[in-house]
Amino acid sequence: MLRRMTAAAACLGIAASTLIAGSVKVDNELPYYKTASGVSGSLKSVGSDTMNNLMTLWFERFEKSYPNVSTEVEGKGSSTAPPALIEGIAQFGPMSRPIKDSEIDKFEKRYGYKPTQLRTAIDALAVFVHKDNPIKGLTLEQVEQIFSVNGADMTWGDVGLKGEWANKPISLYGRNSASGTYGFFKEVGLGGNDYKPTVKEQPGSSAVVQGVATDKYAMGYSGLGYATADVRAIPLAIDSHEPMFAPNAENANSGDYPLARFLYLTVNYKPGSKLEPLRAEFIKLIYTKEGQEIVVKDGYFPVSADLAREDLRRVGISPSF
Repeated sequence: MLRRMTAAAACLGIAASTLIAGSVKVDNELPYYKTASGVSGSLKSVGSDTMNNLMTLWFERFEKSYPNVSTEVEGKGSSTAPPALIEGIAQFGPMSRPIKDSEIDKFEKRYGYKPTQLRTAIDALAVFVHKDNPIKGLTLEQVEQIFSVNGADMTWGDVGLKGEWANKPISLYGRNSASGTYGFFKEVGLGGNDYKPTVKEQPGSSAVVQGVATDKYAMGYSGLGYATADVRAIPLAIDSHEPMFAPNAENANSGDYPLARFLYLTVNYKPGSKLEPLRAEFIKLIYTKEGQEIVVKDGYFPVSADLAREDLRRVGISPSF
């Protein structure tokens, strides 16, 4: 039940109106982006590998509106975002998990106030298998047994596969400890248990998917946006008494898919102040139709206009919609 509540809470930012005829559409209340005058300078993003493509696409769109702006994206894991913001080497810190209390404390010690996290998109963290794998799905209890030290080393026969699969060990792929995906999957998917030492840690989400794509007997976890034709994201259930749900917008919206999460943009914002135009306009872009269409294009789910208004106000921006 706790895991179901966690997933449901993470999905409240998807507007019901975004789910039309089984496809994902952005909230109609979101505005189109309007270019402002006098915006120039450089922006750097340091943080989540999961959000690497998303930040790149947002920056590319921003540069089209502002030719005098240069951008740079560095994605080595969510844990690299807070230090980059503290040291002032980045204006934005994308993170695929909430910022930790210890990270907040270090930031506050430096600046005298807490960092602000904006909810920019929703991801369904997927459990991937090779495209030829016939498994129909798993429970979170099985996922925990497969990936964590709480379970023995397992074969595909242990999760119900027969024939050539039965005696084949499950080859495990995952992220490294700097990744927010690593932390989220450990907390929600593994019940807080440590990973098995046999999990092959990869430096990025695409590397996890590539590992599964080239290893017929593999299983790995990664953001759904990194899916390729060579892997399959399998349905998951809370436990053996519940139905399995695929990682899609409808099931994320309902809270039935248990591994949904926000993708955050962490910023250095002093409460009560006004952001300079460069950062303010980029944040505004994210919460427009164009910004959330980029979210959908990159394989994630958009946030609602209500959530957008709420988070814009958190950085001193008055919504125009």
